[in-house]
Amino acid sequence: MKYLHLIFSIFIISSSAFAQKGVIRGKISEQSNNQSVPYATVVIQGTTTGATTKEDGTFEIKNLEPGLYNLVVNYVGFAPASKEVEVSNSRPAFAEFKLTPSTQELDEVEVVANGFYKSDESPVSVQRIGVTEVKRAPGANRDISRVLQSLPGVASTASFRNDILIRGGAPNENRFYLDGIEIPNINHFATQGASGGPVGMINVDFIENVEFYSGAFPAGRGNALSSVMEFTQKDGRTDQHTTNVIIGTSDIGVTFEGPVTEKSSIVVSARQSYLQALFAVLGLPFLPTYNDFQLKYKYKLNQRNQISIVGLGAIDQFRLADSPGDPSDEDYEQNLYTLNNTPEQSQWNYTIGAKYEHFRDNSTFTFVASRNMLNNAQYKHPDNDTSQPRIYDYKSQEIENKFRAEGVTFTNTGWTFSYGVNYEYAMYNNRTEQTLYDFSTGGLETINFRSDLGLNKWGGFATVSKKFIQDQLTLSLGARVDANDYSDSMSDLLDQFSPRFSASYQFTPRWSLNFNTGIYYQLPTYTTLGYKEGEDFVNKTNNLLYIRNKQLVGGFEYKIPEKNVKFTLEAFEKVYDQYPYSVNNQISLANLGADFGVIGSEEVTSTSKGRSRGIEFMAQQKFFKGFYGIFSYTYVMSEFTNADPNVYAPSSWDSRNIVSLTGGKKLGKNWEIGARWLFSGGTPYTPYDEEASMQREVWDNERRGVKDYSQVNTLRLDPSHQLDFRVDKYYYFDKWSINFYFDIQNLYGYQAKGQPILTTELNADGSPMVDPNDPSKYVPKYIETTNGIVQPSIGIIIEL
Repeated sequence: MKYLHLIFSIFIISSSAFAQKGVIRGKISEQSNNQSVPYATVVIQGTTTGATTKEDGTFEIKNLEPGLYNLVVNYVGFAPASKEVEVSNSRPAFAEFKLTPSTQELDEVEVVANGFYKSDESPVSVQRIGVTEVKRAPGANRDISRVLQSLPGVASTASFRNDILIRGGAPNENRFYLDGIEIPNINHFATQGASGGPVGMINVDFIENVEFYSGAFPAGRGNALSSVMEFTQKDGRTDQHTTNVIIGTSDIGVTFEGPVTEKSSIVVSARQSYLQALFAVLGLPFLPTYNDFQLKYKYKLNQRNQISIVGLGAIDQFRLADSPGDPSDEDYEQNLYTLNNTPEQSQWNYTIGAKYEHFRDNSTFTFVASRNMLNNAQYKHPDNDTSQPRIYDYKSQEIENKFRAEGVTFTNTGWTFSYGVNYEYAMYNNRTEQTLYDFSTGGLETINFRSDLGLNKWGGFATVSKKFIQDQLTLSLGARVDANDYSDSMSDLLDQFSPRFSASYQFTPRWSLNFNTGIYYQLPTYTTLGYKEGEDFVNKTNNLLYIRNKQLVGGFEYKIPEKNVKFTLEAFEKVYDQYPYSVNNQISLANLGADFGVIGSEEVTSTSKGRSRGIEFMAQQKFFKGFYGIFSYTYVMSEFTNADPNVYAPSSWDSRNIVSLTGGKKLGKNWEIGARWLFSGGTPYTPYDEEASMQREVWDNERRGVKDYSQVNTLRLDPSHQLDFRVDKYYYFDKWSINFYFDIQNLYGYQAKGQPILTTELNADGSPMVDPNDPSKYVPKYIETTNGIVQPSIGIIIEL
């Protein structure tokens, strides 16, 4: 109690008595060659406070009150740049800028820099998210996957999932890069073959910014159909050692950074959850626990050569409670259902990679080597009785060893060329024993197979870009090719030829018209590639193909740079073909959804087609005079073919209307508040086949309802919405600072109805009740389900 009283006393004391002056230090260099930019001006937006860079490109601004500031950089011959910087007196803040050439003349009166991002290759469907935006996002709890839900085209999901659903696409259509090193997933408890998961892995204290592409993917990034996320991590400090400690409702973490030698630095973190104990106290039927680790080591040989080593890993355990609780409890039957059909899970994964960068006068060369591995084990006993043989036993590993070489060349005439090649050797193994209901035969089928798959992949890309008419018109043309040795149908690079074209025309200082079109390919999941029956890779025999997606995006953009405001309106269309089609269930895999477990380990053909089209509007206010906000609206229609190749049915990701409204304000005395309201149209779902489900042989094995895929996605859930709220209080002391936050998801406790659960009536002893009119069946019962509870989170962040 003594320590609790001390913390409370600190919380209520005004920080003004302790606040010291803060410092911003930084460096400005050219993006093309990493050369320092001397004599550039750095100004705090809206003030005359600033500095001029020295010959080595460094600058320092002193005597600042702790808080948030927008820095604006101007230098003749380069496009202005800006960045949001958080200042504390406990340590100097550091801001690094990479400037790009420009032929536009700077207006000394009007500040035209802002925090919005647009590249030559991707003038549409791209957002740059700063680290402070992630930290303060209401309802996100410092989780980037949840921050994305505020952006156009991104559908919100159930509160216990972080699946990233972009423009009607599936969660496995996204790709993630950490400092240019590909990582397979960014969430704990990933659904193998479908990505996603309930908790993010990436430590936001590592992040400089995130570039989020919901279309117009750069040619250097393949194997994506819905989004590409580029996480740029900050370099470790070279001036001092610092420590961040965060204590939250569900976990505790620590981050350490500082110099190793005069030329090298390190950032390293570890986090451990205590959800298992919390869930046990709350009486929930599943007990998850997770741990993660992250590091970045940077060695600067000299100004032209540098090496980075990046690592990310996680250990996840998902076990079930010993009992569903008291039979008189309201949630007893639902908890019993969860215990009966949910497998226990043990999962771990890691990514380790090295990146070497070499800078020349007008070019940059990057070499990346990495290895990532996922180990996934799941099992299930009847009635969770470990003395009985397992009815489900699954062990699988995915291992990828990758190498990529890239180059970017900038010419004196304004042309930009980027190019590269990549090679990858992947290994997949699977040990599966399972008994399932076979939709095609109407009976039970036992699956027992061992799979070992080795796969060589290779590819390359090239892009050329050029600005014309005083930078008003930008054109970009690129292409990539990919292939592998899984089968003859996948081994020809030209069969996966992926062209793309972008154009942007700024017809007034504030208005621009943007456009992109391209063809994109994605390799089906390893769970699909490696599925075997007997000695044969079934889907290799079925002539499985890369999934193909043709995209068209166009729209208008209006900016008010001096106030950090942007409006965008975009229309898009995505046309899928060669999509995996389940032979057993007779539906597209796009209609299976995603949950804890494994997706795609079955016989498929590349015969499903799909389409997703819609329109997006966004109004965004980046941080300006203490306020930030974003409003986005998306209408999206997502459909795929199933048994009839000419009939399109709504996919599992067909949300239709998506709305997000987010805003926040920096108040006096270091208080900050923020709120976010999310609305998502109800998604389709498939009803149960009650007749098949209630057969005693089927139920005793499955312990869940069997879906009637002849009526795939004919029903639809009600729309869902929620209000999230966050409040922060900062205290700044001489050598350290502390941030208390209170974050609450679904403030008004809205409960959206989910798909009713089909289960059985129970006898007094808890066993399924046999139908007196048909002893071969059980008596059916439906349980109404709801998604959405009030989820408060309390946290303390200490910077030392």
